Amino acid sequence: MVVIETENLVKKFNGVAAVDGLSMQIHEGQITGLLGPNGAGKTTTIQMLLDLITPTSGAIKIFGKDMKHHREEILGRINFSSPYVALPGNLKVWENLATFARLYGVKDIKKKINDLADFFEIRNLLPKMTSSLSTGQLTRLNLTKALLNDPELLLLDEPTSSLDPDIADKTRLMLKRIQKERKVSILYTSHNMEEVEELCERVIFISNGKLKDDGTPAELVKKYGHKDLNDVFLSIARDPENNKKT
Repeated sequence: MVVIETENLVKKFNGVAAVDGLSMQIHEGQITGLLGPNGAGKTTTIQMLLDLITPTSGAIKIFGKDMKHHREEILGRINFSSPYVALPGNLKVWENLATFARLYGVKDIKKKINDLADFFEIRNLLPKMTSSLSTGQLTRLNLTKALLNDPELLLLDEPTSSLDPDIADKTRLMLKRIQKERKVSILYTSHNMEEVEELCERVIFISNGKLKDDGTPAELVKKYGHKDLNDVFLSIARDPENNKKT
């Protein structure tokens, strides 16, 4: 089953295309990497998938349903995490989590928060003000928030970028476990190609808002004749065709 499908997706800002005719499919139960250099259109694409910004043109279907007409149902079945999105700093950590839990209709909120807080090792942070947390602590808080509603689809924007190696490794193990046990579909952006090779069954490369290539990490490494996905990334990012004005 296809859980995300975009068709000729376009988003322009002041006449400049950040996403330019992007058509892609994300399949159920897989961890799929959405990769590309800075400015490739990854974040804009995710924002459109979350209906935070409206496409200039094109179509988005999630769970086979059109986002325009099934927005509330779709958003209730997905979640999102990014270290670049700030939660209200004037609330305590547990207050932020409880607020989102109520919005998601979570049952037994206290147990759910405590279980996730234990996993991400933030139980001691629950009574603290969110504004007092470090960047790594905020990242763990965002990941905790993203799992409150047991989502069928997770959109993760560089979720381990500010984590120490221990917590980052635990996070990757957790993502692999929930993907395997719950068949959660995950769209994952990262600039850490070693991490992508470890986690992702399939990757999609975009540049200048356009689809450049897709396949399994092993397929792309073989196709480009490189030793690893990092070299594939560099090859695509440095392709002179990607730097032409459109």
